[in-house]
Amino acid sequence: MAEAAPTAPAALRVRGLGVTPPGAARPVLADVDLDVPAGQRVLLAGPSGSGKSTLLRALAGVLEEGPGGEPTAVGEVLVGGEPVRPGAAGLLLQDPVDAVVAATAGRDTAFGPENLGLARERVWERVARAHAAARFTAGPEREVATLSGGERQRLALAGVLALLPGVLLLDEPTSMLDAPTAAAVRAAVLEAAAGRTLVVVDHDLAGWAPHVDRVVLLGRDGRPVADGPPGRVLVPGAGSGELWLPGAGEPVPAEVPAGLLAPHRAVGGDALTGERLGLVRRRRGLRPSPPATVLTGVDVRVPAGRTTPLVGASGSGKSSLLGVLAGLTRPTSGDLRAAPALAGGLRPQPWRWRSRELAARSAWVPQTPEHAFVRTTARAEAAATATALGLPAERADALLELLGLAHRAEVDPFRLSGGEQRRLALAGALAAGPAVLLADEPSVGQDRRTWSAVVGLLRAAARDGAAVAVSSHDERLVRCVDPDGAGAVRLHAGRRVGAAAAPDLAVGRAS
Repeated sequence: MAEAAPTAPAALRVRGLGVTPPGAARPVLADVDLDVPAGQRVLLAGPSGSGKSTLLRALAGVLEEGPGGEPTAVGEVLVGGEPVRPGAAGLLLQDPVDAVVAATAGRDTAFGPENLGLARERVWERVARAHAAARFTAGPEREVATLSGGERQRLALAGVLALLPGVLLLDEPTSMLDAPTAAAVRAAVLEAAAGRTLVVVDHDLAGWAPHVDRVVLLGRDGRPVADGPPGRVLVPGAGSGELWLPGAGEPVPAEVPAGLLAPHRAVGGDALTGERLGLVRRRRGLRPSPPATVLTGVDVRVPAGRTTPLVGASGSGKSSLLGVLAGLTRPTSGDLRAAPALAGGLRPQPWRWRSRELAARSAWVPQTPEHAFVRTTARAEAAATATALGLPAERADALLELLGLAHRAEVDPFRLSGGEQRRLALAGALAAGPAVLLADEPSVGQDRRTWSAVVGLLRAAARDGAAVAVSSHDERLVRCVDPDGAGAVRLHAGRRVGAAAAPDLAVGRAS
């Protein structure tokens, strides 16, 4: 029996859409009118926090309600001429962790087709085809918990494609991927979108512009400011210097006052030294999984006063190595030691330190920042670690200002956009004056202006004496923080390799 064809493409119609999330002082979308003919490919662009993800959720019919069940949106959204309802379109969320529903990759992708009531053999046919289309190569038996951020992004895309939707709504589908993988996934998306309606959100405008029919540009106030063919919308000056326009020059990292980020604990030389670090992940319990080796024999040092980039293809072990350096993961082999000035009388292995001892010495900015939020306003969140340690918290407000979050200071961190959440996590990490800063993909989801702020702070932290390590696919960021390329740790399949053996970085990618 032949595989079912995708649902017929549907037209999208939006009239007078306004969205005010619970607790927000102003709408994140206002007066949005939009018509997308069936089968059209649309790139939705705009600065960080302009409401792009919210518009996708509105088109998917999954906007949240207020605490009393009251609607948070006004206006009309139609899909195929009918009021929007959940399931009418395939939505890829910005954070792939939000899409995980099963322990293994195959079961995760099978969830949607199973809920369609398909026969078992048809379900697994769809799983195999969706994994191939999304360039997900880890295998159906791979534990989702052991996947990298980029691998989870491809798995989430596979879950959407397995439903064969007539409308695809994709939020930053390549933001966590290295350049070759991003190009392959973009090609897969375009192939899968044949005969479907596609709306994609991405800061990588140059990568998508040649392949879409139209660009819709949102302003910072959540209102449409331009709409038309890419060549007419993506012109010099569009987006007030905040967009990653094709052909635009390199952004300049923001200036940060000298001494603002000086560590509370002075450390000289190599703050952290890792020798032959290895990491094997296992899942124990009623259904134990085969061990997954993610790091093998990695030597690394993180010196104070400079930034050490961790680079390599998606799934190469960058985030795992960062977690080991942060003391959050105990290596299964090898040794990680902190300098005596950093340890301050504690045992030299950071993984042996208690939470408060870790927080007083190092700061970790995770790839999924919302998992670390503990306060109900952005201002309180930025100051949370410093306050808990009994340190002055006045840096927090200065950091919110530098990162373009001052106007969002009283907003619940969970109501921020993905890019805003990453910047808030960075503010919270730096406000406590750490001697070691470890940041995982901090430039994902940033426009040109906020990217400049993020990179400026990373450089300033090293300038002021901190030991900084950053995992990133963003070559612009790597060039700015390590201009001579001498400090980069290049990983491939969990091993440290030389420049000639490492896959290419994400040349020209901003996120």
